[in-house]
Amino acid sequence: MDVQSGITAGTVLGGRYHVQEQIGSGAMANVYRAMDEFLEREVAVKIVTGPVGNDARHDAEAELKVLARLNHHSLVTLLDAGVDRTEPNKPRIYLVMELVEGADLKRRLADGPLPPRHAAQIGHDLADALAYIHESGVIHRDVKPGNIMIFDYHHDAARMRAKLTDFGIALIADNPESPDGGFLGTAGYLSPEQARSERVGPASDVYSLGLVLLECLTGQQAFPGDPLQSALARLIEDPSIPASLEPEWQMLLAAMTARNPEDRPSSREVAQALQDQAVSKAKHKVDPAIIPSDEDARMEAVRRYAILDTPADGAFDRITSLAARLFSVPIAIVSVVDHDRIWFKSHHGVPVGETGRDPGLCASAILQDDVWVVENAPEDARTLVNPLVAGDFGLKFYAGAPLKSRDGYNLGTLCILDREPRTLDASEAETLRDLAAVVMNDLELRLDSRTAQLAGPS
Repeated sequence: MDVQSGITAGTVLGGRYHVQEQIGSGAMANVYRAMDEFLEREVAVKIVTGPVGNDARHDAEAELKVLARLNHHSLVTLLDAGVDRTEPNKPRIYLVMELVEGADLKRRLADGPLPPRHAAQIGHDLADALAYIHESGVIHRDVKPGNIMIFDYHHDAARMRAKLTDFGIALIADNPESPDGGFLGTAGYLSPEQARSERVGPASDVYSLGLVLLECLTGQQAFPGDPLQSALARLIEDPSIPASLEPEWQMLLAAMTARNPEDRPSSREVAQALQDQAVSKAKHKVDPAIIPSDEDARMEAVRRYAILDTPADGAFDRITSLAARLFSVPIAIVSVVDHDRIWFKSHHGVPVGETGRDPGLCASAILQDDVWVVENAPEDARTLVNPLVAGDFGLKFYAGAPLKSRDGYNLGTLCILDREPRTLDASEAETLRDLAAVVMNDLELRLDSRTAQLAGPS
């Protein structure tokens, strides 16, 4: 607990927020888990500890009322705010927020860069949130990976979502700088105007978001080093944008990180550009390396079996349940690889019903004539950057047997997954092949039955 600031377990703020434990800290604020005794729910309480002089405190309550009115799906909800005056000489600004359990973007990027589609998706969410707060007269001032929460509401690797948090140093746009003349924010993500301790506007948040997105795509911070070195670097040079990035990304990031604030696009324009990129990638970008040479004929076979988007089926559910027990794995799936997605006819151990074709390993498995095995995915060059492996899902083991039609097309797989590395011996591979053959036999019988019904009595 932060004893020096007077915040200890048992402290009650605003007559209702009972502090339990400290769960985070930063240069400008400390965060505590607390119980809202009025509504009987857990919340996060942020105590602003940064340089806030007397003049700033005079207007603090009015500013916090504006912040508390912000309501956007890509903002961590600010539930309440106020100034605790238990100690008259040491008033404490506090913000009460929804308690979010989960990983932030900083932790996610420690595992490596994001696929461009995911970077565009979370970038859109964040830019949309910034546009909203800018239109409300608020500047965030500290857009950085540690203040961005990553969500995957439906365990759908094809869509990543983000929420912006930490308004501990956000100020109304027309308010002056900090009274001690220093800059506010995190050195590695400051805009040039922040580094010069000048008045900042919405364009400052756009610059910081540009640095965050660049880090998402490269896995490297644009301005590393100690705070002074990092802050001064952007006054003399622009961030390095790799030529390997797609032209759309190069142009957008260069514009967002222009040294002159007037040369940067608005947060609303950034949101639209990233939305266009995310939609374009979702519709048109499937890695050519995972498309079979006979894709058109294969897709015709998929349609012939009429299995896509059909209701849950006890026969296949029993097979995936049996596979999970036989191999002692938490997850087993009967998958069908569609043109831009992987649809799960049966999924034991996961609630998701489909995923994008790019991140799904089944798209690679159907390229094989036999069982495709990845024994330790984070160390396998074929899979180590796959979002299911590098992301929160934490996939370590995959084995998929192709579902081969009688005319030789791989429709999908029967696959088993684990979050721990493991091996698959020859007898286990044979068992997986047999189970896949049972799935295909059932599909063939159903196809024959439909064909006979359409033909009618002979």
